[in-house]
Amino acid sequence: MRFGVYQVSRKGGREKNEDRMGYCYTRDSGLFALADGMGGHPEGEVAAQLALQTLAARFQRDAKPRLADPLRFLHDGLIAGHQQLLRYATEKSLIDTPRTTLVACVLQGDAAYWAHCGDSRLYLVRGGKLVARTRDHSYSELQETLSQVVPMRERFNRNVLFTCLGSPGKPVVDTSGPLLLQPGDRVLLCSDGLWGPVSDTEITDRLGQQPIHEAVPELVETALRNGGPKCDNVTALAMEWESSEDRRQQGAVSTRALGDEVFASTIQASVIGEARDDLDEAEIERSIKEINEAIRRSSQKKT
Repeated sequence: MRFGVYQVSRKGGREKNEDRMGYCYTRDSGLFALADGMGGHPEGEVAAQLALQTLAARFQRDAKPRLADPLRFLHDGLIAGHQQLLRYATEKSLIDTPRTTLVACVLQGDAAYWAHCGDSRLYLVRGGKLVARTRDHSYSELQETLSQVVPMRERFNRNVLFTCLGSPGKPVVDTSGPLLLQPGDRVLLCSDGLWGPVSDTEITDRLGQQPIHEAVPELVETALRNGGPKCDNVTALAMEWESSEDRRQQGAVSTRALGDEVFASTIQASVIGEARDDLDEAEIERSIKEINEAIRRSSQKKT
């Protein structure tokens, strides 16, 4: 595999940044993921980080060096992240469970597969045209879809979601793919802090006309400017498929020379300590053990 990658996250006008993102890859498979911890619930930044860690750990376990079933992996990985949040809340005796959105994409065998829960989005742009976009799990998006069939009067706030990871009920996880990729295709994962203040048209135009290391920071700056002094966290993770043979190109990754067992990741368990200052080392270690135990139990069920 060859791909270019660029990622950036800005706090905006919020007290703290509750968005998290990262990617992992083996020789034959890549995982890109982004989570947006939900305000109004406790420890949103921890929820986002734990969900990403769970997914990354399962990818390391299952991609040897390919995933047997990318769509099942994505679905089960998001559900595992949800279950991890419920366990975390129980252990901490929290009144409410930390919650997060999550969007993730697997690249494997010249194809893209993706899944999401909530309103963090995936955009796939080819030749300056929008080929695919996830549909938010929000009442406003649902209303927009239904309005094409029946008249709708009440207008919902776009921030009101009907599902997320960490919710009391089983989360809704939508999966898509495989979609065969062509050289130069761009995939963007982003939080609502980006797509809220910036239109789909502008996102598509910039991704289609500029290299991702130019388009993404410009989109982020536009979102911060349009969002004003109280704007949300703005986070974006972009990939260009089969972008260049030149490894010196900014963000270029080639996996062809990797061995079967090599795994690389930007999603590190130690980041939990950065997500919340009052987590001590024992708590960090306990959270990591919870993830490992969840993965072990999942492995036993498969056998």
